[in-house]
Amino acid sequence: MPVCSLSSVKNRIVLGEPLPFSVRDATQMLLLARGQVIVDEAQLQALFKRGAVVELEELAEAVQAVRSESPALRHAQLPQEWERHSREVKRALSAPSAELAGALHKTTDQLLALIEFSPDMALSQVVRQPDSGAGHYGVNHSIHAATACQAAARYLGWNATEQRRAFQAALTMNLSMFDLQARLAQQVSPLTAKQRETINEHPTRSAEMLSQAGITDQDWLDAVIQHHEMVDGSGYPSGATDVSELAEMLRLADVYTARLNSRANRPAMSAQQAGRELHQMAGASPLATALIKAFGVFPPGSLVKLASGEMGLVVRNGERAHWPLVVALTNANGAPRGVPVTRDSAQADHAVVALLSAQAMPMRLTDEMVAGLIANQASSA
Repeated sequence: MPVCSLSSVKNRIVLGEPLPFSVRDATQMLLLARGQVIVDEAQLQALFKRGAVVELEELAEAVQAVRSESPALRHAQLPQEWERHSREVKRALSAPSAELAGALHKTTDQLLALIEFSPDMALSQVVRQPDSGAGHYGVNHSIHAATACQAAARYLGWNATEQRRAFQAALTMNLSMFDLQARLAQQVSPLTAKQRETINEHPTRSAEMLSQAGITDQDWLDAVIQHHEMVDGSGYPSGATDVSELAEMLRLADVYTARLNSRANRPAMSAQQAGRELHQMAGASPLATALIKAFGVFPPGSLVKLASGEMGLVVRNGERAHWPLVVALTNANGAPRGVPVTRDSAQADHAVVALLSAQAMPMRLTDEMVAGLIANQASSA
């Protein structure tokens, strides 16, 4: 029976989750039956070293099973998938040096697959505020910045390799201080001298950690080193003026997505306000423009009020930044609708007139509800 190495399909393995295929040794003796689990990275690496293989026929069946899932079902599972892969990102960013590169490539494969399946859902993950205390700020910010960079790179027409590099560089630019980021998000007192030193050194230290882990992509490493540098020499850590395009994209995505999240000393900004500030800061930068346009003025996941008086959820960007597709969840009097109605805000009667907070809505929207509403529009597009 034709086989392939287990390591070649590692992106289809989720630690602690049932295997979609059986795992065999080099003589094709069964080691793990389909449905059993690989519990941790150590067990997975041991199987790789043993030369474990997968039968191509079983692999093909697993791939077909994923493809045959209905889009609605897969969208319904997206919130859980994003949450699970957020935990995978935390494990990857915390991995020892010997495992770091492999963990980063694996989690990148997983997240890019989610983004490819539903770009609108990916943007909504960045825009929507998590429940208080949910997640790890440093991890969430890394994912949000990476998602923003990939969206801007896609908007600019960068090829798949360039998009992946932008995603991974953003995911790892704060590698050496992502735990400190989580503490700072809750801190209202001024920075200590030690904290300031860590912040000033983190671009260089993060790049060093990546290099020590075996990352050899110099463009990736340079972008991480330079992501706080400014062309006028006012940045850090070295005051460089020759800043790469990718490094500038990381810096802008870092600033933009940070503004979309609340911290102890300030509330979250809307995408409209964050985009306005980014434009003022970056001027006519095509990278800033791409980032703003990739999200739109009212990105998917935004809650809005329409000229009709209805309130609803943005599920897709429209032809222009101010014309998103909206699912109206209330009638003109603010009463919840039994069945949501799609509204094109390009029409004057349904133009967006205000952004709303979650508290302004007469119902609580769960992540699963948002995913379902986005899914319905994706399937009818």
